[in-house]
Amino acid sequence: MRRGVVALLTLLTLVGCGDKTPTQATPNQAGPQVSDAGSETSALGQASVQASVQPSASGATPGQSRQQQAKAFIEQQPGTIGIVVRDRTTGQVWKAGNTTATTWTASTIKLAIAADLLERQRAGQLRLDQTDKANLDKALVNSDNDAATALWNRYDGAGMLERFRSRFGMRSLAVVQGYDTFWRNLRCSADDLQNLMTYVLEKLAPEDQAYLVATLRKVASNQRWGVWAAGSALKPGNKDGWAQKPVNGRTVWVTHTVGFAGDGERYVVAAMYEQGASGTLAKGAHALSDAVALYFGAKVPAPVTLP
Repeated sequence: MRRGVVALLTLLTLVGCGDKTPTQATPNQAGPQVSDAGSETSALGQASVQASVQPSASGATPGQSRQQQAKAFIEQQPGTIGIVVRDRTTGQVWKAGNTTATTWTASTIKLAIAADLLERQRAGQLRLDQTDKANLDKALVNSDNDAATALWNRYDGAGMLERFRSRFGMRSLAVVQGYDTFWRNLRCSADDLQNLMTYVLEKLAPEDQAYLVATLRKVASNQRWGVWAAGSALKPGNKDGWAQKPVNGRTVWVTHTVGFAGDGERYVVAAMYEQGASGTLAKGAHALSDAVALYFGAKVPAPVTLP
């Protein structure tokens, strides 16, 4: 596995979150593809873990052996990948791969947009109307790009970025060099996404937190991978992001996931994966899903529904 922060200074052309170069891909355009545990596209392949592991109880702490398996699996993946799991009960934080490497955020940033708007409304700084609320739902549940753009344009998206950094803890968040300030042109790290999810679960007003938790637990089939692979017993919720993006003169796939699992949303999980030239959406989604499943003792290879 290649290590280190992936240079983003020579990025060439933009393709939006959930998009393919050179044309935009609508999340539900071709219908989801269900890939079962025996799929040959699984990141584990034929030479790795084959047996299915029963999901652990929602209150159990992942054992050291599972952490070691997940870490070894992450280290085998090509490209730049990082995953962080925070246990909100014990305070322990587990990391594997490169969690400080920054890359295109893809649609994961929609969670930050939603949190910012809900917090500003709670403070009396704005009032979300029915259209806005519908756009929030669509941006989170379906990963709808147009809905996110409408909210960004109406509520000073550029002005949100400093709050993302200072309030949500997304300290390495930045606009990709050479691009306009827009939600589709941002980069961050897995650590940033973990901080964002932790803020949502621990700092937002209870009503706003409850809305986001419930919404992330009912995401459409195009987002049932990544943190979702923790297994239904752990009641996961997530916001995924996937896109083909220019990196160092090449167009590569990025696949990311951020969310929670366990009773009381005990575990915060964030993972980002920037693949190499041979990467695909399927490889990225399977890799993140299998890593999460290994950590939590869920079924491996993980059943995945691809966008």
